[in-house]
Amino acid sequence: MNNSLDSDHVGYLLLAGGQSRRMGGGDKNLMLLGGKPLLQHVLDRIDIGTAPVLLNANGDAARYASFDMPVRADVVDGFAGPLAGILTGLEWAAREYPEISHMISLATDAPFLPRDLPTRLMAGLIDAGADIAQAASPDNMDGNTRRHPVFAIWPVALAVDLRHALVDQDIRKIDDFTARYHCAVVPFEGMPDPFMNLNRPEDFAIAQDYI
Repeated sequence: MNNSLDSDHVGYLLLAGGQSRRMGGGDKNLMLLGGKPLLQHVLDRIDIGTAPVLLNANGDAARYASFDMPVRADVVDGFAGPLAGILTGLEWAAREYPEISHMISLATDAPFLPRDLPTRLMAGLIDAGADIAQAASPDNMDGNTRRHPVFAIWPVALAVDLRHALVDQDIRKIDDFTARYHCAVVPFEGMPDPFMNLNRPEDFAIAQDYI
């Protein structure tokens, strides 16, 4: 693990490849909260600046045309879960931006993300000498820390191993893959939970109170 990392070598991966079953299907990240799409809330919370950014979304890319960013479907068939989206982003970065050493992955249904998420993930990675760093927050149910593995920073160099895990070993859970590596945990707090994701119609009603 390198002992230094700066934002010039980091790209962003916006994960929108899910099927949104609990919302009845469709693109929940295009649903409006406080008058703007969930995806825009995520973009407004994270200062991506001029860094490379990829939106991972299956289906017709044209529905995201107004966001003016590249869109790529999963490179592994069969809706293989968030790991397939992460692989898509890592392979895209390796091919298109060889200067990028790491990608920060973000779910696109979490409108209250910490504004310092990227800098703290980078710092947590370096401070721990880790391969991967994931965000965490207190679990409101029991007070323990809950990891949020889709909010993480990944080395692009893991793409080969991740493809092998997905295609040859049928690994689908992020935790099953990251358990093979030194994975740091970076704690965050806030109200509401900064990683609150909107999965159900009632979640939108709750989130409206915090907009």
